[in-house]
Amino acid sequence: MNAPRILLVGLCIVWGACAGRQVAPLQRYSLGMARAEYRDYSDARVDLCDGEPRWLGDELSSVNGLLSRFLANTREAATPQSLQHAEHLELLKEASRTLSPVMETHRKNLAALSECGFRRTGAFPELARRGAELLELSKARLTEASSAVAAAELLKAQKKWAEEAPAREAAAKETWCAPNPKLGHGELYFARQYPNGRTEWLFCDGVMVEESAGGEPQLVTPEWLPSRERRRIQPQRYLDAAKAYPASEIDRQPGSTPSSPEGQASRSN
Repeated sequence: MNAPRILLVGLCIVWGACAGRQVAPLQRYSLGMARAEYRDYSDARVDLCDGEPRWLGDELSSVNGLLSRFLANTREAATPQSLQHAEHLELLKEASRTLSPVMETHRKNLAALSECGFRRTGAFPELARRGAELLELSKARLTEASSAVAAAELLKAQKKWAEEAPAREAAAKETWCAPNPKLGHGELYFARQYPNGRTEWLFCDGVMVEESAGGEPQLVTPEWLPSRERRRIQPQRYLDAAKAYPASEIDRQPGSTPSSPEGQASRSN
């Protein structure tokens, strides 16, 4: 047998090509800084147990490593206060789009491994145990993705609400108040409910009605107002105006629960 023939026979033995056996193509996947190489043995013509155990061990270990890094690098995705929150959230969002097919292939490969004669040899028992554990943890982490993204978006909206609050108040005052409002007329131009439940109704003449969470509305007059001027203020006019102000128009932090005008009315009666 000449040298080329010997080489061809050798390749046939390694690859199984001469017997009609196919080798699953090597696939590569990256997630953030993590990389994995693996094969999909689910094709009926490809038997995972007929492959080279050393290669299979490397492939299973590669995906296990990627899943482990995924879990480590997304653990703060649902913790907005964390310094790593933004980075972890972005990785979780990327994983929610691309990781599931890799996990499904890994699950099938681990299931197929249980039928192999070498399944209890070398590192395979630990690879199988750890792989099953990582798949469950990763599945749970991906399930959290939508709620983590929603929480991050809500926090972003709340910060924007707080930053833009002075501008909204100023715009309302410019729109609804005369240049020189008369004390005692009770023109209401803006109302805001704070995250702690406190609500305030602002009037053009500087008077304010304030209500703490679960408390009764109280009239608050400007400290700079002279005593003789205070007599021009009729408290009930302001309290009635605050009570009648549409609850839907009260400026609230996104995600907060509005206090209903019916509830206010029931406390007053």
